[in-house]
Amino acid sequence: MQIEELYKIYLQFPSVQTDTRKLKKDDLFFALKGENFNGNLFAQQALAAGAAYAIIDEAVSFKSDKLIMVDNVLTALQLLAKHHRQQFNIPFIAITGSNGKTTTKELLHEVLSTSYKPYTTEGNLNNHIGIPLTILKIKKDAEIAVIEMGANHQKEIESYCKYTLPTHGLITNCGKAHLEGFGGIDGVRKGKGELFKYLKETNGTAFIMDDCDYLKTMSHGITSIMGYGTQSSGAVQGVVVNSSEFLFVQILKGINPDIIKTQLVGDYNLPNVLAAVTAGVFFKVPDTKIKFALENYTPSNSRSQLIEKGTNKIILDAYNANPTSMKAAIENFAAMNGTKKILLLGGMMELGDESIPEHKGMIDLIGKYKWQHVVLVGGDYNKLSHPYTYFDDSLQARNWIAAQHFENTQWLVKGSRSMKMERVLE
Repeated sequence: MQIEELYKIYLQFPSVQTDTRKLKKDDLFFALKGENFNGNLFAQQALAAGAAYAIIDEAVSFKSDKLIMVDNVLTALQLLAKHHRQQFNIPFIAITGSNGKTTTKELLHEVLSTSYKPYTTEGNLNNHIGIPLTILKIKKDAEIAVIEMGANHQKEIESYCKYTLPTHGLITNCGKAHLEGFGGIDGVRKGKGELFKYLKETNGTAFIMDDCDYLKTMSHGITSIMGYGTQSSGAVQGVVVNSSEFLFVQILKGINPDIIKTQLVGDYNLPNVLAAVTAGVFFKVPDTKIKFALENYTPSNSRSQLIEKGTNKIILDAYNANPTSMKAAIENFAAMNGTKKILLLGGMMELGDESIPEHKGMIDLIGKYKWQHVVLVGGDYNKLSHPYTYFDDSLQARNWIAAQHFENTQWLVKGSRSMKMERVLE
């Protein structure tokens, strides 16, 4: 079936699902395949549950006029998303980076929502399946789209650009994340830089963190650039004035000078806040609305959350971790007011040959500060010598914590997603 024909069906049934457990009546079911699953085997179940059609790429054991055969279901999903994207003449803002991209995406959404109807990546649907699903959720009333792009290897961002067709782009940073897949920090910059390469080729606009010289270098050739950072060279300038609990940012340039009192934890969120201000300025969102949006945003999903549990205050930043974000979180926590501090740190994944040295680096960094207690969980911490409490998983750590009865303490909880460090609070 041609994509144009499939699109006509999509317009009649514009809700797309790839998981029969979440399927609703009249959804289009795309039977995706992976290493451990084959959606074609669930096509009959999907139709029985009320799917309008099931899109498959393998022969099945039953006949139905609601089956649509394609060469490759994933390719069909992505091409359908591209065709849908091409129906819109609105800004599509792509966001990628090693750290902070989801928080930046959420902040942009909050700011732009005050003046536009934006459609934004939900949760962490930022991969080869999530991005087309995000695009296909965009309705006719859309005025702006904000698309998050995650990546762990070369050519991945390039492939997303082919069907997202971004008009604007932002790379938060290029840190020590997914080193195994990218092949080192230079590989990270090359991979993330595929977004800037696309913007250069299509005369798009880039938002650049001026404090990062490598981002300025990566953006060479893009004719439309709007800079932000702590320096006066950009269109938006801001600095941290307080981060002892929540992050307060003084805006010096770009909008009327004012202090934005966020509900984010950590001065490492400064670039994310300034990126949102920059997007707001670019799209002519009134200053007062930018400030209101940023001050009323409450983080969730275990990202830079401040939680009170009894007499304890907990920074929960456990959605993910890599050496760059872990270092920033530890240093920020060490600088905060307070003397009774507890570190609960999970292992860092996808570091390849750099895993042992990077975990050793974290142990060395921890040793520079005074802590009431340090708990390390999983990863390669078990392969290194250190004086700290160690557990294989976060459930073991949770049980240990429950037996300690900590009071009037501050905790930092952080680790890679697979560590599920949020479970220590259960």
